[in-house]
Amino acid sequence: MVDEPRNIHRELLANGLTLLTERMEHIRSVSIGIWVRTGSRHEDVAANGISHFLEHMVFKGTKTRSAEDIARQVDSIGGNMDAFTAKECICFNIKVLDEHLPVAMDVLSDLVLNPIFDLTDLGRERGVILEEIKMDEDNPDYLVHEIFTQNFWKDHPLGKPIAGTKDTVRRFDQELLHSYYARHIHPANLIISAAGNLDEKKFVDLVGEKFFPLKPGKNGLHDSTPAIHPHIIMRNKKSLEQVQICVGVPSHPISHEMRYVSYVLNTLLGGGMSSRLFQTIREDHGLAYAVFSGINAYTDAGYLSVYAATSPEQINEVIRLSIGEFDRLKSETISDAELQRAKDQLKVSIMLGLESTSARMSNLARQEIFFGRQFTLDEILQRIDRVTANDVQRMAQEIFGDELAVTAIGQIESLDIKQ
Repeated sequence: MVDEPRNIHRELLANGLTLLTERMEHIRSVSIGIWVRTGSRHEDVAANGISHFLEHMVFKGTKTRSAEDIARQVDSIGGNMDAFTAKECICFNIKVLDEHLPVAMDVLSDLVLNPIFDLTDLGRERGVILEEIKMDEDNPDYLVHEIFTQNFWKDHPLGKPIAGTKDTVRRFDQELLHSYYARHIHPANLIISAAGNLDEKKFVDLVGEKFFPLKPGKNGLHDSTPAIHPHIIMRNKKSLEQVQICVGVPSHPISHEMRYVSYVLNTLLGGGMSSRLFQTIREDHGLAYAVFSGINAYTDAGYLSVYAATSPEQINEVIRLSIGEFDRLKSETISDAELQRAKDQLKVSIMLGLESTSARMSNLARQEIFFGRQFTLDEILQRIDRVTANDVQRMAQEIFGDELAVTAIGQIESLDIKQ
């Protein structure tokens, strides 16, 4: 499986800003992202959620555009503009036809470089975010993962909610926003990535024109590796018909050399309909409609978790069967056929995930942020192919140890956890 070489160009501007482009001549769209190397894990406890608040506030108006002006101009070119905040980054992005690239870059750079943080808008957006937090709390599958993470990395910023809490959000003011913006929006902390039908030189000139006046600064991020707290947490929520369960163990950081083994292990454990968890819990026992596993990996920490939703009387059996699959991966070497199936599934997922300009744009920035280099698709596929059955078994023996954490929400009387 050999891919065509990606036409990737990297440039470091004089003021320290990193610019990444990938030309895709066979399509008509362009996706641009302005990425900030900071996220919720870099916040002080009292300012939990300020990154997410900042992400919202830049859309409320700039020195030359109102929020309505921004929306109308983007809609007039048929653009799709969005933003998100994660644990370790913020991204402002837009996707347009290639002919509208200059307008898109003008609007997007204006948002990031010239926000005004108007006091009236701040009060209004605070209300919007408080409603967003309530919405998340009403979403049980989101909530169980959030409670799991908060307790797994208890009292560490990596475990705090990205949106903050009702208490922290209510305390945010103009001074805090301006201070946070000044500390983090500077060239060394920014990556601009673009993918699609574009001319690299013209795009570099366009970005340079917008961002050249931005003064260099220091990153100032304060990271500490989180300690693991393998708690068993039960949250009674009588309004739920099902119990939401999250069972997790520590795994490796995102750039760990054995990460491809983790990806293969996760795929065969709970990555699809042929996975062990799906076949055992849903197909063989009929205990759940939704059951899967996933890896959440960051710069210096990570975890692998299993999620399932089931009836209250079946919780303990679902947990028992999940742990049973952990133990089976530790004690038995997987067959060549199962290993190859998991590898093929993983490789296809990666390749399909790079089909759009927005996916390529995101891939460029994430590889720069977390690895400091671009891995070719061939390189990634070859690393997956090199994973052996013994590698998977050793990985299972390493991560499925004593540090098991469980979170369950719903109509729960008790949990019977036996390892």
